[in-house]
Amino acid sequence: LSGNYRTQLWDKQSESFLPSTPGLGMHVEVKDPDGKVVLSRQYGSEGRFTFTSHTPGEHQICLHSNSTRMALFAGGKLRVHLDIQVGEHTNNYPEIAAKDKLTELQLRARQLLDQVEQIQKEQNYQRYREERFRMTSESTNQR
Repeated sequence: LSGNYRTQLWDKQSESFLPSTPGLGMHVEVKDPDGKVVLSRQYGSEGRFTFTSHTPGEHQICLHSNSTRMALFAGGKLRVHLDIQVGEHTNNYPEIAAKDKLTELQLRARQLLDQVEQIQKEQNYQRYREERFRMTSESTNQR
């Protein structure tokens, strides 16, 4: 998973949101379905975070600002723009091609391999869900 965010502070004079000052920081924390912390890190007023989880299920992503130190909440507002990409969509293929000096055909082959890997992961996840559903159904049937 890859996430990009940027923050904006409310400006009373212009009555609009303006880009945040560099002093504003965001703490990003990600927890897996078991409640274990996968990522916990301090970033600036805008940034990018990435992580890979090996546990299927719903994850929690929490963004906390250090705005109390900046006296932001003395009537102020903070807007956070968040863009999340999952799976093969997180790869920046033009950047990969430039870095590894790949031809167009080699790059396309890499994209297809990534898509196949993503399909395999999705199939494994569906098998896991089907197994859990079957166990629940059998348990309910026994009762």
